[in-house]
Amino acid sequence: MELFEKIKKFESLHIVFWLIKDSCWMLELRWLGILMVIPTITIAIIIVYISRKTVDVFLNLAILFWISANSFWMFVEFFTNGEFKLWAIVPFALGFVFTGLYYLKYLKSKQSFKA
Repeated sequence: MELFEKIKKFESLHIVFWLIKDSCWMLELRWLGILMVIPTITIAIIIVYISRKTVDVFLNLAILFWISANSFWMFVEFFTNGEFKLWAIVPFALGFVFTGLYYLKYLKSKQSFKA
């Protein structure tokens, strides 16, 4: 099976879990929302693993950190008075770092094809 097809199957399932998780957050379904973090992050990790030998791994890592930050923020809102919410900046920042690395590697690979 081609790498793109393999990742596409996981991404489609990943979106479903992510939407359920965020819908539970919006509806304040605490335990179901927290439970949905497990498959959402697990599939993100699988996608990172599958793409580990491609430049897409950096974008997939950014998504993993985004979901991690989002999940942490949800947990803080559900089970604390929100005092730790700003700690979500750490995985969000890592997501930006990996997005930047993706575009640096992507642009570098495009330039090497022109030369």
